[in-house]
Amino acid sequence: MEQREEARAIVLVEGVSDQVAVETLARQQGRDLATEGVSVVAIGGAQAIARELATLTDTGVRLAGLCDAGEEADFRRALERAGLGSDLTRADMEALGFFVCERDLEDELIRALGPERVLEVAAAEGDLTAFRTLQKQPEWRGRPVEDQLRRWLGSGGRRKLRYARLLVEALDLAQIPRPLDRVLARV
Repeated sequence: MEQREEARAIVLVEGVSDQVAVETLARQQGRDLATEGVSVVAIGGAQAIARELATLTDTGVRLAGLCDAGEEADFRRALERAGLGSDLTRADMEALGFFVCERDLEDELIRALGPERVLEVAAAEGDLTAFRTLQKQPEWRGRPVEDQLRRWLGSGGRRKLRYARLLVEALDLAQIPRPLDRVLARV
């Protein structure tokens, strides 16, 4: 849903794969975000958060957000510039509805599922050969499988988008990554 004008709540996420993950989890939880008036908006990268907050802060729309750890400072500064606090800590950001994924959302999903389950999903999709090819590359040999999976998910065409949905669908709803769970609970 990208109907900002009618939204009562907006979840700001960095990219389309994050949007797909949030919307997929909502469906998995039996929620209909469109009916609820919740819009999940991919802002096109963390550098866009200040612009988005500037246009949304005083509209009365409930805001929430999700970002990677590497973009936490951008989100923090934007929240501060929007007048939503000063010297914000991660806990302060969470109180405002903005949650940080350790490393990134793919890392959160890999940890929640475990590498073996992620590999099962890849095998079911016929993608295990592509992953094994990455593992054979000199720069990836001997690295932890979690790191290899994270790299593999971020490479190649639309894999990140496709696996955002597939990995969320594979989740046990009792083990949802905290940032993903909390951002939806906020709205």
